[in-house]
Amino acid sequence: MIKPGRLFLWVASKIYGMAVALRNRLYDLGIFRSHSFSLPVICVGNITAGGTGKTPHVIYLAEKLSSIASVAILSRGYLRKSRGFLKVTADSTTALSGDEPLLMAQNLPQAQVFVDRDRVNGIREIMRKEPGIRVVILDDGFQHRAVRAGMNIILTDWTRLMTRDRLLPLGMLRENIRAVNRADAVIVTKTPGVASPSAREEIRRELMAAGACETIFFTSLAYGQPLHLCSNSTGEIRQTTSVLLVTGIANPAPLKEYLESIAGQVTGIAFPDHHAYTQADIGRISSAYDSLSGPDKLIVTTAKDGVRLKEITNIADHVRQALYYLPVRVHFIEDEKLFLNKVYSYAGKDYQNF
Repeated sequence: MIKPGRLFLWVASKIYGMAVALRNRLYDLGIFRSHSFSLPVICVGNITAGGTGKTPHVIYLAEKLSSIASVAILSRGYLRKSRGFLKVTADSTTALSGDEPLLMAQNLPQAQVFVDRDRVNGIREIMRKEPGIRVVILDDGFQHRAVRAGMNIILTDWTRLMTRDRLLPLGMLRENIRAVNRADAVIVTKTPGVASPSAREEIRRELMAAGACETIFFTSLAYGQPLHLCSNSTGEIRQTTSVLLVTGIANPAPLKEYLESIAGQVTGIAFPDHHAYTQADIGRISSAYDSLSGPDKLIVTTAKDGVRLKEITNIADHVRQALYYLPVRVHFIEDEKLFLNKVYSYAGKDYQNF
């Protein structure tokens, strides 16, 4: 027997799916207008609501493209308190820009970062105010169909493939899986290092059966040494280290699994994605840290959480001294040159020259 709560989610999912399908159909028929631009616009997005590792991939793409052209990233600026078009710098705040755009600005001095909920207006403002920009990366804009991006890259998490998910609110899909046919490339993120070529090929066939193009790539996340939240000095995690993992991201499981492979003990405190930390949260974190046994202990968080935690001034000194974030980079399992050649060709350059 179906539980009432589950039945409600199923009905809500069906209604949501019909509404999204109608919206997409109106764009397909040209009743809702999609805007094209003279600049190359590369959209990095997903069908799943969060948890795919989008921000590290946007940073990776911006780093690569910055070697051939002036790059701008345009994000919505989720949960920011400001409005309209805004340039984000390394000195901005999460209240003004949102956490992910601020993280990008702090990690990409060679690129420019902007926020605007109206992506069409945002691109127009970039072109008007920054005429030297040659490529725009649209952060999380796959469902923003008012912009007709010249290249769409969508991400899906190996541990929660979009082909095995359901529409919101029953699952985490923002739109029907058939939308994958709008993508020019699909990246399967967080691929385990032990994943065999045959396992990857099975995933590739599953995605193509759902309508994905043949250009499917696999990446993993490579974690660096922990960096202190305030000084950026390096820390060390040993088999004797007790780690308190503090996260406010959609899917902290891969990070926790990684830490468990290198630390003696890992205790996790998980908050919702984009969590705004309160004084009560800091008290909870402090108590959990104090309860860890032994002198060799650290608090580890993500780079995205770090930009929010850094803004909190009244953290106890001994807790602040123990607070580190773990930098992460994108690693292609294979075919990185093929991916870059596709991106650079669209941007108007030949990868072989770089």
